[in-house]
Amino acid sequence: MQVSTYFLSLQNPPSLSYRHRLCHHSLSKRPFRHKLICSLANSADQRSSELVTTLQSETLKTLEWPSLCNYLSPFTSTSMAFSLTKAAAIPVGQSREESQKLLDQTTSALHALEALKSEPLDLSVIEDVSEILHSAASGQVLTVSELCRVRRMLGAARAVSEKLAAIAEGGSLERYTPLLEILQGCNFQLELERKIGFCIDCSLSTILGRASEELELIREERKRNMENLDSLLKEVSVSIFQAGGIDKPLITKRRSRMCVGVKATHKYLLPGGVVLNVSSSGATYFMEPKEAVELNNMEVKLSNSEKAEEMAILSLLTSEIAESEAEIKYLLDRLIEVDLAFARAAYAQWVNGVCPILSSKESEMLISNGADNALSIDIEGMQHPLLLGSFLSNSTDFITSNSMGPSVLGNKSVEMTPIKSSKVVSNFPIPIDIKVQCGTRVVIISGPNTGGKTASMKTLGLASIMSKAGMYLPAKKQPRLPWFDLVLADIGDSQSLEQSLSTFSGHISQICEILEVASKESLVLIDEIGSGTDPSEGVALSTSILQYLKNRVNLAFVTTHYADLSRLKEMDPQYENAAMEFSLETLQPTYQILWGRTGDSNALTIAKSIGFDGNIIERAKMWVESLMPEKQQERKGVLQQSLMEERNRLEAQFKRAESLHAEIMKLYHEVRSEAENLEEHERALRVKETQKVEQELNAAKSQIETVVQEFENQLQTANSEEFNLLVKKSESAINSILKAHQPGDSFSFTETDTSSYQPVSGEQVHLKGLGNKLATVVAASEDNDTVLVQYGKIRVRVEKSNVRPISSSQRNNAISSRQSFERQGEQSREVPCNSDATESGAITYGPLIQTSKNTVDLRGMRVEEAEIQLDMAISARGSNSVLFIVHGMGTGVIKERALEMLRNHPRVMKYEQENPLNYGCTIAYIK
Repeated sequence: MQVSTYFLSLQNPPSLSYRHRLCHHSLSKRPFRHKLICSLANSADQRSSELVTTLQSETLKTLEWPSLCNYLSPFTSTSMAFSLTKAAAIPVGQSREESQKLLDQTTSALHALEALKSEPLDLSVIEDVSEILHSAASGQVLTVSELCRVRRMLGAARAVSEKLAAIAEGGSLERYTPLLEILQGCNFQLELERKIGFCIDCSLSTILGRASEELELIREERKRNMENLDSLLKEVSVSIFQAGGIDKPLITKRRSRMCVGVKATHKYLLPGGVVLNVSSSGATYFMEPKEAVELNNMEVKLSNSEKAEEMAILSLLTSEIAESEAEIKYLLDRLIEVDLAFARAAYAQWVNGVCPILSSKESEMLISNGADNALSIDIEGMQHPLLLGSFLSNSTDFITSNSMGPSVLGNKSVEMTPIKSSKVVSNFPIPIDIKVQCGTRVVIISGPNTGGKTASMKTLGLASIMSKAGMYLPAKKQPRLPWFDLVLADIGDSQSLEQSLSTFSGHISQICEILEVASKESLVLIDEIGSGTDPSEGVALSTSILQYLKNRVNLAFVTTHYADLSRLKEMDPQYENAAMEFSLETLQPTYQILWGRTGDSNALTIAKSIGFDGNIIERAKMWVESLMPEKQQERKGVLQQSLMEERNRLEAQFKRAESLHAEIMKLYHEVRSEAENLEEHERALRVKETQKVEQELNAAKSQIETVVQEFENQLQTANSEEFNLLVKKSESAINSILKAHQPGDSFSFTETDTSSYQPVSGEQVHLKGLGNKLATVVAASEDNDTVLVQYGKIRVRVEKSNVRPISSSQRNNAISSRQSFERQGEQSREVPCNSDATESGAITYGPLIQTSKNTVDLRGMRVEEAEIQLDMAISARGSNSVLFIVHGMGTGVIKERALEMLRNHPRVMKYEQENPLNYGCTIAYIK
């Protein structure tokens, strides 16, 4: 077979304008696909990998990790990533660096999602061709459709790389570097993609004749032969028809040979013809004319040659794919990583997740040395991921049946809308705080049954695994926790009748295996430690186990009902106590963790709330009193209740202070932003005034020139008697023009007048730097060199030389304004502070500072339009806030209508009319 010259020349293809750079890699660089179940730590020399694998599998099942991965699966686009999430086999870092890399990829994918809102990245077109690659490597010849699938996958992969490179070029490169690094070093097989496209028309699923010169020659010769054969058969069929041998001319194919139809009674019309077939009725023979035998033989020969040549081309392309199998599989693995990164980013948007900080031992030491209460684990407002996922999937239409695959959910543009709709802060599940100080190795949680001890412990376990897998946590602020090499859990009933293990034996066997494989970087979770046996022996065994864990693991979380275990903190600071809060008023748990406290089981209270027999409860209380004659339990409960009340009161005060601080800081930043733009405003005003002066000058010149032109025109036709009249008329017109463009009284003051001028508080003055705009004097400095003035919403201190007094015609109004300003100042000084108002129960409205956010400008509007705008502004303001209504001076119609609306509006508590600081502005206090 002689392959076409172009097909052979594809080894040096013409250059195309692609953004990305094709680069080759060695097979040794192909990454190992991480599995959480195989995430093995290397710190222990004698650790059994099989035991570690078994314990990790049981821990993942206990923490319901597969269920959490199911919530991630709808966000995937490719069938490969979808299968990994369904199998709970998503990548998990084997070291802190790998986990941090996964988190960086998630962050980068979040930035990409924001940048690609208009044109989402479509990964669903990337097909799984792993089986095709395996077939090619095993020697099977690929079909046309299989080759086209490989070509589509390569083209889609290249398009993904180009799109990511494009958004990186258009934005900050550092943001998208983690995503770009995933595909860095990939060979996109552009040459192979072009070869397949050159040889095969994938839209028609046919091999093109240009694939080889021999195939092209065969098809041309076959075409000529078929034309001759068709022409011959048409002549024969027409002659048979004319002889009455058939009802209408019939040409067909039987036994892969072209033939004509003829009636059985007219068989003689084709002497020497070959009967290829007979109709079911026997009335029609399908015969090959003697003259067509050679042409049919040639057709069969050429058809076989064409098939052989096509098979040779398919074999060549298959061998190309087999040689590139390793590189294409590497590319597929990398594309799966990209898909999972975007899936984690979409999941983070869905749950309003935040990126965790993975701390190291070195950073923990630095933190602990810098603060007395430094935390190794600082997670605030963490919601249980499974409970949150269940709540969100029931409250939105996005998370559908788990049976839905990426073919349905592959389009990212479909995903974005419901992701946004989930950004509603939910109080379910109840968020918890997990705060463990540096140096703490064992945390002992006590509290009532159904109080949330186990759920809180599972939340920490899932948070650790999620951070290792590069997933954001549904928490507040930015959680910090260590990187754990292993998360080992003994939660639930380990009873096994098949292995003859009781509940206690099952727990002890599990703990024994955990102690065998745990390392200095492990997290151990044990529920109800030492339960299921004699309490005294259970306490002794539990104490010994905790003392052993203290020196062998990074952190151990245990739950217990044994009060004696809580006393370990008194002997060793490496222990920490925590209690689950229980409300004695509602007899219900609040599911909040009280750190540094010990909790009561509240067994009798819970039994009573369930409806247990009252006599049994009373007898139980008598037994408690006999075992505790000093009634320490009752005093302890009262003390705990009082502490809880005090804590709630302090929390409420803190929230109020935090809210006020946030409001003040917001106003501060707004005022600061406006003040920083003062110089820019000044330059703009100067330019505007200059332009205005130039316009007036040009207008005066133009008017004078018009008068002169008219004078000259009239002078030509005027006689001597009219000459003096024209001169006087022109002089009068020019004087009128000059008088119209002369400055007013405000510019009549000389430098001598202003040098001796002393501004007074409350007086209105002109500012030179602002184009002689009116401003109000707030206060003059003691050194008499500067003066504090207010222009609109901005207060600024300027030099006295830049202040010009107003005209004498306006001074009387300024004096009366100053008196009202002083009264206004006295009233403002009499307003009590916010803290006093809060203590006395009075309503506070925050600082009276006018910004663009709390101002509605009605100037220039019609009365009906002003009514609508004012009503909308009042409705939009929050409770206990102020609204500045700028109505201007004008005719007063807008002002009167605004005051009438304020008097009658149900949300307006009171209002203050304009004052020297706010001319043309009324302040309304909103309920």
